Amino acid sequence: MALQKIRTENAPAPIGPYSQGILAAEKFLFVSGTVPIVPATGAVIEGDIREQTRQVLANLANILTAGGASPASVVKTTVFLKDMNEFAAMNEEYAKFFGTAAPARSTVEVSRLPRDVRVEIDAIALVER
Repeated sequence: MALQKIRTENAPAPIGPYSQGILAAEKFLFVSGTVPIVPATGAVIEGDIREQTRQVLANLANILTAGGASPASVVKTTVFLKDMNEFAAMNEEYAKFFGTAAPARSTVEVSRLPRDVRVEIDAIALVER
């Protein structure tokens, strides 16, 4: 099975030994956990959970596009939150992004995330091309 690394300048560069995404069997796209880093500056976006979630989802969308997928083709996500008390606000932004597509999802609270961000999201999508 051929694996293809997905890389776009429209999402933060990996900060460790991993790929932004991996295309498998030309139909499954696995997107690594994405954090609220502004690709152009490499800085974590300042702001509350809503702003951080919007940036994470924008980065996720750019990786999906680079891999031949879209938010509508996402089948599963995992959301990692630093504080579960911010779930409702994150969830509102998440719902705006995915609309009726609503993939399967797990959400967990974690003690710490890379660069001390508030939210990280990974995804699995079906390639549309």
